[in-house]
Amino acid sequence: MPAPLSPADYPLTFPTLISSLSRVLGPSSGLTSSDVDLAELTALMQSYDSNPVDWASYSISDPSRGYTRNMVDRGNGKSNVLVVVWSPGKGRGSPIHDHAGAHCLMKVLKGRLTETRYAWPAQDHHDSLKEDDLDHSQRQACCGTRRKGMKCIGEKSYGENEVTYMSDELGLHRIWNPDQHNVAVSLHLYTPPHVATTGCAVFNETTGKASHVPEYNVYSEAGIVLSPVKA
Repeated sequence: MPAPLSPADYPLTFPTLISSLSRVLGPSSGLTSSDVDLAELTALMQSYDSNPVDWASYSISDPSRGYTRNMVDRGNGKSNVLVVVWSPGKGRGSPIHDHAGAHCLMKVLKGRLTETRYAWPAQDHHDSLKEDDLDHSQRQACCGTRRKGMKCIGEKSYGENEVTYMSDELGLHRIWNPDQHNVAVSLHLYTPPHVATTGCAVFNETTGKASHVPEYNVYSEAGIVLSPVKA
């Protein structure tokens, strides 16, 4: 088991954050392992004060796409860390998707991002999704969005340096950039890296129909655009 980090160990630089995340995960199989503390990983993400100089080489954008997924670190083979650049004025951002049994921590590095959460389409009662825990503003943001097979259960915006967590137990979600003129940038930790290895499911907002995406490609790795890059 890795030695617990003290506040003095918390990262002040982007490279230290990445290496610390890998160190905390150690040889584990992901966030559900008994030797991994989600609170500690979250604290690490929160402790880093975003500085564009640190991550500029990874934040490669493509205005023709809604977003680009840029690989920063594959950790110990048990996680992936990506910088995602969200283009402005591209509608609803990512498709509604699951996480293939993995867990995700997201930190906003620049701008503002909105997360919309949905219940699994076959589930009419959502006690396990903690719908009752949503505040009034989150409920109101989703009014009128019940579709055949899909139900929005919450919507929240995150600003620079804010961190959020998502897993399949909490439902499905999409992330999007509400700014019509400026890019947003986020840092994502996925563990285990199931999406990169086996793909994930995306859901039609109107019908709730799921489609399997067998390979969720990255746009760049270590600051180098991969060729050919699939959409």
